Amino acid sequence: MLKRLILVVFLLLLIGVGWAGYQCFQPYRAARQPVFIDIEHGSSSREIAAELERQRVVRADWIFLAVRALRPHATLQAGEYQFADGLTPWEVFEKIRRGDIYYQDLTVPEGSNIFDIAALVEGLGSIKADEFLRAAGDPELIRDLDSNAPSLEGYLFPSTYRVTRRTTSKQLCHMMTAEFRKRWHELDGKDVHRTTTLASLVEKETGVAEERPVVASVFENRLRVNMPLQCDPSTVYAALLENRYRGTIYKSDLASQHPYNTYAHAGLPPGPIANPGLLSLKAALHPADTNYLYFVARPDVSRSHHFSATLAEHEKAVASFRARPASRP
Repeated sequence: MLKRLILVVFLLLLIGVGWAGYQCFQPYRAARQPVFIDIEHGSSSREIAAELERQRVVRADWIFLAVRALRPHATLQAGEYQFADGLTPWEVFEKIRRGDIYYQDLTVPEGSNIFDIAALVEGLGSIKADEFLRAAGDPELIRDLDSNAPSLEGYLFPSTYRVTRRTTSKQLCHMMTAEFRKRWHELDGKDVHRTTTLASLVEKETGVAEERPVVASVFENRLRVNMPLQCDPSTVYAALLENRYRGTIYKSDLASQHPYNTYAHAGLPPGPIANPGLLSLKAALHPADTNYLYFVARPDVSRSHHFSATLAEHEKAVASFRARPASRP
């Protein structure tokens, strides 16, 4: 009789274990949108299991704990996770064990200014544009490198960054300025404020890589003879700072006395007008050796420029550009 009872208990236990194991690999579908769960540092397995059940990621907390019993030495990592519908408890556990936290890629193109980046950031849905602009307007993160920086403009290095829903504007600015520091130290450059400001003008004036040292030489030649740089993107930036840019440059913009308007003021603007990439920084550090003082877009689709040493030659190039067919940019 005792042997029979032991056998029954053993069979029931075997069935129970088998059923529990089966539940560990059963997808749980609750017909809902993806769920976000933030697992804090120091959370116990029981706390995590309870939250997963509460958010309907797993059918019951004990099923997740059963998976944990099968992986007693695994480390569950803190962070914010996104769980899609239909995951098995085993898949949920493995996601947390791997630290497969939720993030979005923020790709900042070369030449983006703080207003461009603010729009990109707001598109992610976790940071408001005005919050980012406030953070980017405070130069404290870069003060030790550039004591004259009016803001973080120029030092938010163009790259791709991983942004979570918990990332703050200041944290993002810290990541971007840290990347700038790394690149700048690799360049071993001098006078970071002047170089980055010049590089930002070069970045906005041409997207043709091989032209950048030549464009830099034009600006350097103008600075040498105290000739206004007359850089259109700086005029646009001045209008952006005053919240009056209307999509194109007007005579009133060119006549503006704003410090960033390089039509009204000789010399470099007070700071960068955008965030330059590595090639533009290199061009600013090592301009080409030319006698050019002018450049204008060529009347074709190459997006390159015609460079001139004299005003007469430049005026001919401008006339050629204005006479281009309407179908060409």
